[in-house]
Amino acid sequence: MAGYTGTKQEHAMRLRRIEGQVRGLQRMVDEDKYCIDILTQVSAATSALKSFSLSLLEEHLAHCVAEATQKGGPEAEAKVKEASDAIARLVRS
Repeated sequence: MAGYTGTKQEHAMRLRRIEGQVRGLQRMVDEDKYCIDILTQVSAATSALKSFSLSLLEEHLAHCVAEATQKGGPEAEAKVKEASDAIARLVRS
């Protein structure tokens, strides 16, 4: 079971809102809106995605990684490495 299973509905709603923001950006470009206004909305969509990512990462750490570390062994090491790599990707973006 995925760590986010209990909050799947909330995640789906957040992603639909983000999808709406991106569609709004497309509409702004189609309507030749002012560049700075579009960039402001890009920043908002980017922030929303980062917030979603951090929420999902937190759930992954609390569920998947915590469960693996309780069991120990190579699976635990793999989960910690996987989480560390995910954090590194988020920091770089």
